[in-house]
Amino acid sequence: MTFPAIRRCALVLMSLAVVTTACRRPGTGSDTKTAASTLVDPPAVPPPIARRSPRLDVVELEVREQVMNLASGVEYTFWTFGGHVPGPFIRVVQGDTVELHLKNDPGNKLPHSIDLHAVTGPGGGAMSTFVAPGQESQFTFKALNPGLYAYHCGTPPVGMHVANGMYGLILVEPPGGLPRVDREYYVMQGDFYTVGPHGQSGLQAFDEEKALAEKPSYVVFNGAEGALMDDHALTAQVGETVRLYVGNGGPNLTSSFHVIGEIFDRVYPEGGSRLEENVQTTSIPPGGAAIVEFKVQVPGTYALVDHALFRAFNKGALGQLKVFGPPAPDIYSGPQEPRSITALGAGR
Repeated sequence: MTFPAIRRCALVLMSLAVVTTACRRPGTGSDTKTAASTLVDPPAVPPPIARRSPRLDVVELEVREQVMNLASGVEYTFWTFGGHVPGPFIRVVQGDTVELHLKNDPGNKLPHSIDLHAVTGPGGGAMSTFVAPGQESQFTFKALNPGLYAYHCGTPPVGMHVANGMYGLILVEPPGGLPRVDREYYVMQGDFYTVGPHGQSGLQAFDEEKALAEKPSYVVFNGAEGALMDDHALTAQVGETVRLYVGNGGPNLTSSFHVIGEIFDRVYPEGGSRLEENVQTTSIPPGGAAIVEFKVQVPGTYALVDHALFRAFNKGALGQLKVFGPPAPDIYSGPQEPRSITALGAGR
């Protein structure tokens, strides 16, 4: 579908959205909004939830279409939840009722929506949240199943909306929370399709033919090359246990997620209750997620990669975890830098 055709389709859908918004029943009222969800941008996550009783979580998201860096010298018009790729990390508890508000910035050109894989109901919420620029929609759902779930835009052409960065993760914790760890981080892979080849500078447009052929120009973590590198690397201290909430927005490629020099002590494939131990690489399909945990025992810089390695070293699916602390020659006798740290940053 060409962009002019998309715009024509969008105009029809927008007119329907105005009618739908006008006819939608109002919410339950501010007096019943007992709690507001804490939304945090990647790679940070909201703090763990230890409560056991369900409540009402009010989640407010805003769609923004904006130009941001895809790589050094390369710009792209991303379609985002909250101005970041991926969108904010949503954290609730099993049994919670979630009241989700979706705003579409008045400066946007197209309608959008949200489909949360944690929702039990038609379209995952997409039909209820379809919203035109300048409008707001809302719906409620009960978080029935614990686990880590993807969310993404559900407006046609869905693949294009997702390819432009409209995805994120929602964690539904079991009552009482997950086992405590020292650090938690939010990492999400995505594949991007630009008219220009990888590395070509300037503002790049979406290439539908490359997307249909599933031949991305970029495969990246957290929306851009270098998003988790150098000064933006994840950090930890020797002896700490790290939990990564890893998602794959796609829209096309399956991720083979691996941390070079580490073995995952525990992996929850698809973010569910099944547990695997001593895992080297875990597969995450488009629209899927996994929870990986490992204790860091040797200082140094560890690479996060998609182990389809041309994606990592040639298209951008590369990040870093910098571990600080004393050397551990009984475990590893090679270079073990860095040994000191001035600021560990977020993630506790």
